[in-house]
Parts: sequence; C-alpha cells; structure tokens
Amino acid sequence: MKIKNYVPNAFTMGNLFSGMVGTYFAANNALEIAAYAVLVGIFFDFFDGFFARKLNAQSEVGLQLDSLADVITSGVVPGIIMFQLLNNVNAWGDHTQWVAETNWHSLTILPFLGFAITLASAFRLAKFNIDERQSESFIGLPTPANALLIVSLPLILMYQPTPLAENLLTNTYFLIALTVLSCILLNAEIQLFALKFKTWGIAANKIRYGFLLLALILLFSLQFLAVPLVIILYVLISLLSQKKS
Repeated sequence: MKIKNYVPNAFTMGNLFSGMVGTYFAANNALEIAAYAVLVGIFFDFFDGFFARKLNAQSEVGLQLDSLADVITSGVVPGIIMFQLLNNVNAWGDHTQWVAETNWHSLTILPFLGFAITLASAFRLAKFNIDERQSESFIGLPTPANALLIVSLPLILMYQPTPLAENLLTNTYFLIALTVLSCILLNAEIQLFALKFKTWGIAANKIRYGFLLLALILLFSLQFLAVPLVIILYVLISLLSQKKS
C-alpha cells in the first residue's frame, strides 16, 4: 500500500484521539476542554475526507474507520455534555466554575436523556455507510454539525451568558426539547448540501460560498452565540435550495 493511502486514516485517528480526550473531560465535567477537543476532532474529520479525495485514497476501511471515530467525537462526547448540562441545570452558581464531581446522591434519571444524542448519532452514521444517496449531499443533519450545536452550549454559558441564553440553557424543558430536536434532525429525511468542493468555481458552489460567507460574518460578530444560528441557517438554506431546484 502506498504511503499516501495512510494520510486520510492518520487524520481519522486524530479525530478518534480527540474524541477520546473529549470523552474524558466531558465525563469529568470539564465541558470547556471537552468542547475544544470536539472542535479539534471535527477539524481532523474534515481533512481526512479532503485528503482522501485529493489523493484518490478512499477505501472501505477508511469509510468504516471514519464513522467509528465520529461515533466517539460527534456522538459520545455531545451526549455526555448534554447529560452534564441536564445534571447541572439546578446547580448553577458561578457560571465560570464547573462542578468537579458528580453528586451521585442527587442524580436522577433525567440527565440520562442526553445520551439519546449518542444513540441517534450512531444510528445516523450506520445509515450513512449503506445509503448510496449521500455521496453528493446529506440526508439528515451530519453528526459533526449536530456536535457543534451541542458543544457550543457550555461555551455560550461560560463566555457569553446573556440573560436570554442563560435562561434557555439552564432550563430543563429547553434542554430536553433541544435533545429531541437534535435526534430528529440527525435522522430526518431532509436533504442538506455537503461542504465538499469538487471544483472551486463560484457558479458550481454558490450555495456553499454564500453559506460560508454568512457563517463567517455571524461567527465574527456573535462568536459562540453564532453556532446555533449557523446550524439553523444551514438547514434553512438547504431546504430553500431544494425547493428552487
């Protein structure tokens, strides 16, 4: 096997390692570090596919390995983060201080609902591997996009706790509703465009370039608060583009 064939898998392993790091810190309620680990993992996840296409090094092993890594980085870690958010929802004091240990005596069954995100992510990735419709676009919200949505929540609470954001993200019913919505979007039969550039021409990629421009504007102006808006924008632009086509 040529050396170039190992390049995409090396990036996938970087994704998997980031997911393991994120799992450790999320389980220990260090949600900020866990969120950044997921961001690093998604960076690796983007470039493993990029180099696989550029080097013509795509393989069945790479496809399966990519999904296994995504289950951890974009499935397990967001599920644990939602668990911790639900578990901490009535224990917020100083939002810059995170509870170092779980109080097992006060733990209820409610926080375990957060693991529904992990289950829905795993199911979505299993379907992706056998669904031939998803070579040019996605059916349902990609797991990395959903992971970005979930991991942005503790970062918003820590760095941008506006009254509205704080009220929503420390509300049990909102977090449960977001968990349910997340699971639905992951496996919904809706077609979403993929950020895969076969060429760099504007005409062939106008939707992608337009979305990236709007996303960058939102991220620079709103920072972490922009992430949920970017995900909503991604879904809306995809749906609108489908209606026009």
